[in-house]
Amino acid sequence: MTQFSTPPWVRWSAVTIVALGAAACSKGQQSMVPKVDDKPVPVPVATINGNNITRAEFDFYVKQLTQGKGPVELTPDQKAQVLDQLIDMQLLAAQGIKDGLENDPEVAARLHVARLRLLADAEEQNFVKGKEPTDAELHTEYDSQVASLDKTEYHARHILVAAKDKALAEDIIKKLDKGAKFEDLAKEYSIDTGSKVKGGDLDWFAAGRMVKPFSDALKGLKKGEITQQPVETQFGWHIIQLEDTRDAPPPPFDQVKEQVKKIVLQKRLQAYIDDLKKTATIEKKL
Repeated sequence: MTQFSTPPWVRWSAVTIVALGAAACSKGQQSMVPKVDDKPVPVPVATINGNNITRAEFDFYVKQLTQGKGPVELTPDQKAQVLDQLIDMQLLAAQGIKDGLENDPEVAARLHVARLRLLADAEEQNFVKGKEPTDAELHTEYDSQVASLDKTEYHARHILVAAKDKALAEDIIKKLDKGAKFEDLAKEYSIDTGSKVKGGDLDWFAAGRMVKPFSDALKGLKKGEITQQPVETQFGWHIIQLEDTRDAPPPPFDQVKEQVKKIVLQKRLQAYIDDLKKTATIEKKL
C-alpha cells in the first residue's frame, strides 16, 4: 500500500490538544489492563513513559480528523499514522509541561478557552438531546421563515472599482449615460474577477445575499436602470444595473426541514442561555 507521511485529514487543533494531549500527560495515570473479578477493563492503545492513550481518546481523535467517520473507516496504515500522531502529541505535551509552558500566560489562556469550548459544546449537545421538535413546531417556524423571505429575485450586473477610485466610478457612469455598453465597461474596469468576464453579470439572486448598501440600491432601480451615483460597500464602489426581476417561491417544507429543525433547536438553546444569564452574576469590565 502506498505510504503517505502527512495525510490531508490529519490536523492538530487547540481543542484536540486539550482533550487528548494534556489529558494524556496527566501525572500518575494508571495502566488499564484486564483485572478486578475477571471483568475486562479497556486496554490502552499505547503507553508512553507510563501514561496511557486510551481507546476512547484514540476514537475521539479519529472523529476529529475525519469529521465524524470513526476508526472503522480507516485502513490499518491510516490507523497506525493516527496513533503515531497521538504519540508525538503526547511526547510534545509532556515535554511542554516539563518546560513550564502551562504557566505561560498565552498558553494558559488558550488552554482555558479550549476547555470552555469543549464543555460548552458538550452542554449544548446534552441540552438538545431528546428534544426533537414536533412537526407542528417545525411548520410554525417554517411559516415564520417564509413570511420574512424576500419574494423577489433579481438579475443584475455590476462594475466594481477599488475604494480609492470613486472618481473612476463616477466617470464610468458618465460613459454609460453617453451610450457606452455596460458589458464592455465591466470587462475593462471591474475588479470583480468572478463577474467581469461575463460583462458584470451576477445572474439571478435574492437581495439578501448581497450586502445591505448594494441590495438597498438595487431595490430602488427599475428594469434597465443604472445607479446614478456609485454605491459604496466594504468591497469598493459599485455601479449597478438591474436587468430583470422575477417571483421567487419559497422552498418546499420537505426540502428545508432539516434547516428548520436546526433553527428551532438553536432558538431553544438561546432561550436556555438567556435563562442561565438571568440567574448569573455577570460583570463586564471591557
